[in-house]
Amino acid sequence: MASLQEHIRSHLFSKSLSVSPTWITTFVHSLSQGQQRAPPSALAQTALFRLLASDFTTSLSTSEPSTLLPRDISDPHVQERRIPGPVPVQVLDIEDIGVSLWSQVEAIEQLERGETVRGREIIRNVDVDDADNTRNNTTGRPQEDRESNNNKSRGPHRLVLQDAAGTKVMALELKTVEGIAIGKLPIGAKMLLKNTVVGRGMALLTPDTVTLLGGKIEAMDTAWKKNRKENLLRQIDALNQERRGNIRDTEVVEIDD
Repeated sequence: MASLQEHIRSHLFSKSLSVSPTWITTFVHSLSQGQQRAPPSALAQTALFRLLASDFTTSLSTSEPSTLLPRDISDPHVQERRIPGPVPVQVLDIEDIGVSLWSQVEAIEQLERGETVRGREIIRNVDVDDADNTRNNTTGRPQEDRESNNNKSRGPHRLVLQDAAGTKVMALELKTVEGIAIGKLPIGAKMLLKNTVVGRGMALLTPDTVTLLGGKIEAMDTAWKKNRKENLLRQIDALNQERRGNIRDTEVVEIDD
């Protein structure tokens, strides 16, 4: 049992993921007798899959400072710093700041009506086979494909990231990172930050400093999708109130000829 734990721990460490003793012990004890007889390499892959679906704040070790974000990382008074890493983090939120809030709301509502956007066309989807709910439109396109069409993420993206100690940081996609997009990167997805520049409390993401590991936290991702439209509308309402406030505060100055 001890040797199995060490093998799994070493495999995960090679991925820059240092698991807590409690997590690795719980994982091994959760294996059935049949599973424990599987090759150690297969069990290590199973452990990686479960780890990427876990909450890093409960599954990773926090004993090594180099694998954590600085506590004051969001301090806007620090002009620039570099995070050597690698620091494993998980995604708590993602926002496409290259698309207007209203456009994102409209895309969600089109999906709710069962419509697919293809170029400038809006295609109405109809159920053709209730027994197969993965294909329920006239083009035979899977449900996830239709969601991707209606939620095309142009970027750049703004994310909220969290490390194993629970420290959060806002991150901005400075250059396009393949895989970072709404519909592609779920909430709870894991990534590694290495040699990442942080300017004025904002982590700047580039392809050279980010490694996507995959995974997601199912409950968090489901809740985020459920509340996304409401959150977007709340942001729109806040902006409208701010505009109205600015208009009321504007003074009209008459200039005498």
